[in-house]
Amino acid sequence: MATTRATRRTERPGGLRRTLGFRDLVVYGLLFIAPMAPVGVFGTLDARSHGAVALVYLVATVAMAFTAFSYAQMVRVAPRAGSVFTYARKGLGEGPGFIAGWMAVLDYVLIPAVAYLFAGIAMEALVPSVNRWVWTAAAVVVTTLLNLRGVRTAARVGFAVLVMEIAVLLVFVVAATVVLVRDGARRDWLSPLTGDAGFSMAAVLGAVSVAVLSYLGFDAVASFAEEVTGGSARVARAVLCCLATAGVLFVAQTYLVALLEPVSSARLAAEPGRQGSAFYDAVNASVGGWLHDLVAVSKAIGAAFAALAGQAAAGRLLFAMARDRRLPRPLARTDAGVPRVALLLAAGVTLVAAVWAARRDDGMDHLVSVVDVGALSAFVLLHASVVGWFAVRRGPGAPPHWLKHVVLPVVGAAVLVAVIVSAAASALVVGAVWLGVGLVVLLAQRVRGGRRAPGRPVG
Repeated sequence: MATTRATRRTERPGGLRRTLGFRDLVVYGLLFIAPMAPVGVFGTLDARSHGAVALVYLVATVAMAFTAFSYAQMVRVAPRAGSVFTYARKGLGEGPGFIAGWMAVLDYVLIPAVAYLFAGIAMEALVPSVNRWVWTAAAVVVTTLLNLRGVRTAARVGFAVLVMEIAVLLVFVVAATVVLVRDGARRDWLSPLTGDAGFSMAAVLGAVSVAVLSYLGFDAVASFAEEVTGGSARVARAVLCCLATAGVLFVAQTYLVALLEPVSSARLAAEPGRQGSAFYDAVNASVGGWLHDLVAVSKAIGAAFAALAGQAAAGRLLFAMARDRRLPRPLARTDAGVPRVALLLAAGVTLVAAVWAARRDDGMDHLVSVVDVGALSAFVLLHASVVGWFAVRRGPGAPPHWLKHVVLPVVGAAVLVAVIVSAAASALVVGAVWLGVGLVVLLAQRVRGGRRAPGRPVG
């Protein structure tokens, strides 16, 4: 009898298990974000912002804070797997919900590929005899096996990795501070906030469109709403905690490394080949090769486990969309509380994208462009969902709190639209094409009668 009940629980759609606590959620969020995420993009942001890289992260944190607040509102309304797909269905309806999930797929499925590629690049720097695509593929295999064992196992391993990353970051902060006190700064002390070659708000906003990539992951915490103990309020707190922690870490480390940077932002802009290794080069020149190697190892391991958290979130998004009959039904199957079919599909797509990018010199740029536009577009629909649910769909018997449910989401959406407009033209083209494909898929579903059988109601 017990076996029968276990089998039913394993096979029925929606059979996720509540095994995660608040610490586990924060671990997943910070793993996905990665405490030293700015390492890989510091040079690019420094060049684009004219040296005001710490200000870029400060602005990006504020921009993402509006989004985090909207997540915290909607996770209480619809505490289910699927994240922005679930929230947009609740606040805007079936069609916008599908489009929100469709755009989020670009983020959730492909951002692990970016993280795996970061890991491959870092390992290749340490072991040049092995090509980066080999390291990249190996990282995909290892983390996929951990995810298939379930969120609890992955969270335990991830916690150890997170502790290691934070320890390395603290070593960097202490070493950088000692050097700055002893030898002084290479640039003006305020230049990380004002720029080293004149201030330009347009340049800062353009850099923010790239910097938001470092934050993508705090939202993934909401994907585990059906696997957390203690209710949706715990998920909301974890989302806000992850963003606040990441913002402090990002601003602090980019401020310090900008002061250590011996190369001007103008020279980095003129010599793009220097940008990828700018963080490592500044550390190596100012502190020493030992810290360079320590940061590289930490970045390699941390990026791989950031991808682990991202892959887990991607599996939950595909699972939720399939459970509600917006993707093929086999993706909604679970085994011992783990959506293994969805995870394997996410891993397969990630593996192909990551290895393809690892074998190309411009692979990183292509992946980042796709991920950014997908994520930001989904976030805009998230803000619209808050307004749609609290001000329109919930009904006249429960008036909205105008600041929390209207003003802040509208401001948050406006900030994101400004960032999207500042993105590269190629990124906008990719986003528009993906949106067009999604609209065609939605139309095909409605023609087949998908709208009449969308699955069980949300929330």
